[in-house]
Amino acid sequence: MEFTFRAAADESLPRLQALLVDEGAIPSWLEQSVLQGAEAARFTGKTGQIFETYVERDGSLVRLALAGAGKPRASDRVAAAERTGAALAARFLTSGETKLALDLGQADFSPETASAVLIGLRLRCWRHDAYRTKLKDEQKRSLAQTIVINAPEGTEAAWNVEQALAEGVEFTRELVTEPANIIYPESFVDRCKARFEGTDAQIRVLDEQEMQNLGMGALLGVAQGSVRKPRLLAIVWNGGKQGEAPAAFVGKGVTFDTGGISIKPAAGMEDMKWDMGGAGAVAGAMLAIVKRKAKANVVGICGLVENMPDGNAQRPGDVVTSMSGQTVEVINTDAEGRLVLCDALSWVQQEYSPSAIIDLATLTGAMIVALGHEYAGLFSNEDALAGKLEAAAKTSGDKLWRMPLGAAYDKLIDSPIADMKNVGPRWGGSITAAQFLQRYINDGTPWAHLDIAGMAWADKPGATWDKGATGYGARLLDRYVRDNLEG
Repeated sequence: MEFTFRAAADESLPRLQALLVDEGAIPSWLEQSVLQGAEAARFTGKTGQIFETYVERDGSLVRLALAGAGKPRASDRVAAAERTGAALAARFLTSGETKLALDLGQADFSPETASAVLIGLRLRCWRHDAYRTKLKDEQKRSLAQTIVINAPEGTEAAWNVEQALAEGVEFTRELVTEPANIIYPESFVDRCKARFEGTDAQIRVLDEQEMQNLGMGALLGVAQGSVRKPRLLAIVWNGGKQGEAPAAFVGKGVTFDTGGISIKPAAGMEDMKWDMGGAGAVAGAMLAIVKRKAKANVVGICGLVENMPDGNAQRPGDVVTSMSGQTVEVINTDAEGRLVLCDALSWVQQEYSPSAIIDLATLTGAMIVALGHEYAGLFSNEDALAGKLEAAAKTSGDKLWRMPLGAAYDKLIDSPIADMKNVGPRWGGSITAAQFLQRYINDGTPWAHLDIAGMAWADKPGATWDKGATGYGARLLDRYVRDNLEG
């Protein structure tokens, strides 16, 4: 979606025009047919309401939409504006119209609120149609350009920042949506290299031999059953004070998960192409941070493997030695994400001594049982970090719910023959997974684990996404950086 800005409607406008109006404030200067039609349709300007009609203006037919912007002084004004933009996108994306004139002059908007309309519009327009060759005309995306008129002063500058965030969210969705024969560890790295080309970000990649030399037996144990070679990707952004310790984002990147020898049921296994949603979120967040030149030091780590069940795959009962030197009895090869993350966590602490670590992973089905598809689970060893993430979640819309950690849960993963098992008992599965990861965090390092299993993919459309990849996590991490790392 391309956006251009005009001060006013001083040039010819496209046929499709949308006027945003606050609740209870429909302009009286509109044509009587519009006013009466809106009243008949019970349009009042509530958030996300759309009333569509046709009027004749200056001898031309105008396809006019009134879009409800909600109450001007509502506490959720910015989020409501985003939903309004998304509602317009959902209505007109396949309408046959290629351009939209968006008039923001009738709503009581700040630049921040106005730019929220635009990000909602852009994100809801995103679709991945690369492999759909037989779409009917009425199914094809047509809307490609929005001309913004009568926007509050400062909106274009605000949008120049927000469009970097939109690009990051879209990149996350792209990575998560691509099938596993297209996105696998090596191609994930290549895709990232291409997207960060021309920026000041540094890209580091560890191959299988380098990881073996570092003793990453846990990550490599997951990867050994696949012909796709593992990679560890680091995206480094030094936009803050020189020498200041970076924040670290670490993402689980299992580009396809069969479960390994502990193989999953066939039904629904195709969904496991998005088991790299944590790595996708990290890559998207880093793209947003880099593109908007955030004044912060941040490093994004993606542990990339494919979990397959060939003759070389690790077996239940195998013992592996992680980079930290701790040993793991692999009870279930389908609990592989924590094995990938533990070595990635050890490496980022050794290499970058981060000020805080946030990991993201589609880690456990137990998290979906607990929270459904409404919240990701938040686990943390520090209340201050947890509070910052909860605040960022509220602002960004990527919702979090804090879950417990404790010694009683930790002992459930003790092994009789190794330092730990990779799974505990049936109950508390998301918690024992978090306890496993905590064993790899150095004393004194603030750490949070986000289990996003229920949030990376949606079976039905949401406010700003269609069915499929949601882009969850990219906005959350970007907001955390804005609120806590940038002065």
